[in-house]
Amino acid sequence: MLMHIKHQILTIIINLLSKSWRIKINGNLPGKPAIVAFWHGNMLPVWKIFAKYTPVAVVSPSKDGEILANLLRKWNYKFIRGSSNKNSKETLKRIVQSANDELILITPDGPRGPLHKFKAGAVVASMRANVPLYFCVVNTKLKIIFSKSWDKFEVPLPFSKISIKVFGPIYIPENSTEEEVKNYIKLAENILNNNNL
Repeated sequence: MLMHIKHQILTIIINLLSKSWRIKINGNLPGKPAIVAFWHGNMLPVWKIFAKYTPVAVVSPSKDGEILANLLRKWNYKFIRGSSNKNSKETLKRIVQSANDELILITPDGPRGPLHKFKAGAVVASMRANVPLYFCVVNTKLKIIFSKSWDKFEVPLPFSKISIKVFGPIYIPENSTEEEVKNYIKLAENILNNNNL
C-alpha cells in the first residue's frame, strides 16, 4: 500500500513537471502506423510529446515498469507489457500485430541495458509489420541525472528547454537477410548515438 502511494506521488510530480517543459521538435512526428525508438534514459520528454496520439507503449512487466505505466496511463497510453528479458517472443509478436495500425513506442536499450545498445526488437518488428521506423534524439538543458542508474536516467527540471530531433522514416524490406537486419540495427544505434542537437 505504501509503495503504491509513493508511485502515485511520483506520477503526480512528473506530470506536473512535464506541463512546464519547453519542448522544441525538429523534424516531423510520425502518424499511425509506425514504430518510434529512443533511449531509455531520456524517455520522459518523448513519452510526453506523443501522448496526444494515444500510442502504444512497450513497458517492462517489472516494478519499475509499473511506475512508468502509472504515468503513461495518465497520458492516455495503451500498453504492451513485456521486454527483451521476459516473454520476448510473445512481446515481439504483439508488437508486430499492433504495429499494423498503431503508433508503437520502444526504448531499444531497455529494460536493463546495456546502455545505448540497440536491441533487435524495434528493427525486426518494423520489418515484419512492414511499417516505418523513426528515431527521437533528446537533448535537455536543465535536468537531474541519476548517475548510479544503468541508463543514467534524466528528469528535466521545471521550465527546462528540451530539443527532440526526429529521424526517419526508415523502411526495412520484409525479405531482408539476417545480415541486412544486423546492418539496420547498427544504423539505428548510430542514429541515436551520433546526432548532436
